[in-house]
Amino acid sequence: MPLLSNDHYRVGRSKTGLGLFALKPIKKGAKIIRYFGPLLDAHNKKHDGIENKYLFELNKRWTIDGSVRKNVARYINHACKPNAESDVNPRKKRVIIRAIKNIEPGEEINYDYGTDYFKAYLKPIGCKCVSCEKKRKKKAAEARAEKANLKLKAERKAQAEAEKAARKAAKAAGKAKPEKPEKVAKPKAPKAVKAKTTAKSKRAGKAAKTKVVTAKAGKTKAAQPAKTTSLRKTAASKSKAA
Repeated sequence: MPLLSNDHYRVGRSKTGLGLFALKPIKKGAKIIRYFGPLLDAHNKKHDGIENKYLFELNKRWTIDGSVRKNVARYINHACKPNAESDVNPRKKRVIIRAIKNIEPGEEINYDYGTDYFKAYLKPIGCKCVSCEKKRKKKAAEARAEKANLKLKAERKAQAEAEKAARKAAKAAGKAKPEKPEKVAKPKAPKAVKAKTTAKSKRAGKAAKTKVVTAKAGKTKAAQPAKTTSLRKTAASKSKAA
């Protein structure tokens, strides 16, 4: 299968800078574009100093330096869930980018750069592919939801504690008895005076009883002579009559 013509794609602005976008529908399995550039030999000491993010390693010895301008395939960005892949032929020292899904017009073309490249260049700054962006957004949404849930739980707990405290306070207030006004203590007479008064009262009572008895006794004595006189008169009357 031949490579697609360059009217099937274009270089355009993407989230990560520049990218390669489909202009026409690309079927699954189609050979989209070739990744090319000067070959670097690991046995050549002059090549050891060349370092850039467009190096495509074919094997331990050969690497393609894809930094040349004519290599339009260098604009294809990495994706963790890509719609294309790199078909590497170490023997021919050739790399072809091939579609592994149907790609619609306007869709960005991407492939997986591999573990080594990911660790060296993408992991430190964070992968910005569509799949990773969705994961980050999902995690952020879950974190926000969890935070909101914890906040709601805390508010409910605080409300429940406040209601419990209010019920406890109301119950305590219902059980509490109203305070009675303090009684003013009446002044008490000293014991000595009270005893004296009592003794005096007792003596006064006894004196009163004595007077009453005396009066009765006197009345009885006074009546007796009169009775005697009357008897005598009666007796005398009887004597005279005789």
